Amino acid sequence: MPFRTHPTTRHTARPSVGPALLLLALLAPTAAAVQPPTPPKAPRPPSGKAATPQQNSAASSAYPTGGTSAAARALAGKPAPVWPVPGPAPLAGSILPGRRIVAYYGNPFSKRMGVLGEYPKDEMLQRLDREVTAWTQADPSTPVQPALHLITTVAQGDSGKDGKYRMRHSDALTEKVHRWAKERRALLFLDVQVGLSTIQEELPRLEHWLAKPDVHLGIDPEFSMKDGTRPGKKIGSYDAADVNWVIDQLARLVTQHKLPPKVLVVHRFTRPMLTNADQIKRDPRVQVVIHMDGWGPPSLKKDSYAAYVYAEPVQFTGFKLFYTNDRKYGGPIMTPTQVLALTPKPLYIQYQ
Repeated sequence: MPFRTHPTTRHTARPSVGPALLLLALLAPTAAAVQPPTPPKAPRPPSGKAATPQQNSAASSAYPTGGTSAAARALAGKPAPVWPVPGPAPLAGSILPGRRIVAYYGNPFSKRMGVLGEYPKDEMLQRLDREVTAWTQADPSTPVQPALHLITTVAQGDSGKDGKYRMRHSDALTEKVHRWAKERRALLFLDVQVGLSTIQEELPRLEHWLAKPDVHLGIDPEFSMKDGTRPGKKIGSYDAADVNWVIDQLARLVTQHKLPPKVLVVHRFTRPMLTNADQIKRDPRVQVVIHMDGWGPPSLKKDSYAAYVYAEPVQFTGFKLFYTNDRKYGGPIMTPTQVLALTPKPLYIQYQ
């Protein structure tokens, strides 16, 4: 089956809908998903109930150089978030919080879906080496664990033979990228975009990979189209019930195969992408990362992190950096030092 490029701009450099507008969606994400792209604007002031001074202070701490509107809105009427999140102590072999993961994301069949496929393998791995060094220098107290994050189930703009709007890549591709990861003693993450399928249908075919100690999982609510809409037309969603089902499956594999705990990365850049986040369970066998993966200028990325990650604590946090799209409107890509100024400090860093 020929490879087809991804339908939305979080994986391409072309202007389109949805996440290309990162953070025009801060206060009205569903509306932004259907608007034609325009240059990003400064966040609007919050409307409705005002945040208390305590809440504004908590929001401001998440991004000392950015705006506060989205975070203040997210926190209005709620107690200040508690970080670190209370929960079970890490089991032996846990990656987080003792190490910081720095990952290259994408698919080798496409230069537009991420840096993993943008360069020849050796050059890509050398670039990853340089990022690992940069993060080690920025925070010498936290060892860096390199990773490759492969989109193995890719949402599609056409239905395919089964009408599911997703393409499953073969074990041969996963095996190849797994070999690349081993060259750097890196982890491998398998990322799933279900389209009109479900995570319950897609995850079982990856279990033999997830039974390996160095293979972990990413799930992307953006392309979980529960209402039957074609991927790329709007932003999809997962509920805590979906995430908890995945946690249960990973926990079972950890117990069954006597594995170290798994890391589960959940993408997020709007509030509706992940519903009932406060109901996500904490199982010491599965370490959950809520990963802010929208693109845009630093001030808007920090605002989004504050509103959708900091303001709704789950367990650990992640932050995506885009080599191309973060610079699209003339702004710089954030440095490790700038990302480490966030509250909490992200422990999963992904480059696209």
